[in-house]
Amino acid sequence: MRAVALCLCPFEGGMMARRVAIVGSGQTYHSGGRTDVNAQEMITEAVVRALESAELTIDDIDGIVIGNMDHFEGINYVDTWSVPATGGTLKPVIKLTTGGTTGTTLAIGGYHLVASGFFSKLLVIGWEKNSESDTTAAITTAFDPIWDRLVFAGAIGGLAVEAQAYLARYNHKKEDAARVVVRDRKHGANNPYAHMQKEVTIKQVLSSPPLADPLHFLDMCPRTDGACAVIFADEYSAEKICDRPAWILGTSVRHNAAFSTDVNFDGLKTMESAARELFHKTGITDPLEQLDVIEMYLPYSYAGLIWIESLGLCKKGDGPRLVWDGVTDMGGKLPINPSGGPICANPIGATGLIRVAEAALQIQNRAEKRQVPDAKIALATGFGGCFWTDLVLLGAKKP
Repeated sequence: MRAVALCLCPFEGGMMARRVAIVGSGQTYHSGGRTDVNAQEMITEAVVRALESAELTIDDIDGIVIGNMDHFEGINYVDTWSVPATGGTLKPVIKLTTGGTTGTTLAIGGYHLVASGFFSKLLVIGWEKNSESDTTAAITTAFDPIWDRLVFAGAIGGLAVEAQAYLARYNHKKEDAARVVVRDRKHGANNPYAHMQKEVTIKQVLSSPPLADPLHFLDMCPRTDGACAVIFADEYSAEKICDRPAWILGTSVRHNAAFSTDVNFDGLKTMESAARELFHKTGITDPLEQLDVIEMYLPYSYAGLIWIESLGLCKKGDGPRLVWDGVTDMGGKLPINPSGGPICANPIGATGLIRVAEAALQIQNRAEKRQVPDAKIALATGFGGCFWTDLVLLGAKKP
């Protein structure tokens, strides 16, 4: 058994461990149906691109963490099933899955495994082939059949409840949420990996088919096939691998409620709590001024209003003002989702990991047409389950 030595370095929460950075990432060209490849071949595409981005080979990798919404495709033991795709032969392979937050769970789990000293260079993979699953049925049957299922029939119903509560509380308009879609679709047009790369107008969003009031078809994220792979390295390897690592400054997790009936719809409470903890640990006192870019898990339009308030970017009810004023657009004070976010690509098991990968690309100045100039601090968020939240803060400066 390999001995593990922990380095005495500053670590979030007062513990002592290794500092960790992202040194490479890769993702597939996302689409509504990757009929050209099976799921394993799709995963391999992301792995190869991640290794190439860091100029590493699979032999340089110590271990692998992988996950997806494992009840979607109906594949058990994804950790062993995926070995031909990941290059995990004779390597430790760990599976993590937490519903919609799986992608950020993978990133946070990978970070802690490297920080603990168990691995020096870790490959973290998220994937989903939504075209081979009944997403709505899978989510519906995941809810408790007595307390939840009849009310929250799939993801759309629960999100519609949150949107209705927000509109009733602040008397905002549907156009405010549609402006979020317009922003992210415009950003996504600059992302060659995005599933949706066509801009839309507010009129098009509001005239698209209704789903569950107040939500329309274009208010929602698509169902996407795709994979993402991210390489985490400890402080002894990171700076040797690349000249601009994206350092993990801190993480925060809130998976509070087990039942949707426990959720409070006065803002996203898990995000409020997670943000307070993360910002306190990392010295962020004014996120609107101190953050340079946010890659946010926005599965639908109203989240782009409600959740920026929950992050503390503005007062409750002021989300629409920030969006209409262009503060969150590319070129604004704090761009949100330069990649287009989940509104433009949502391979659910990979979606949160894509947010982390895109945030890292911003820090590494590798985001090409979607690059925010001189980005030094980036926030990635995850969402899922009974309105759970994960947060990952990345920076250019070694903590």
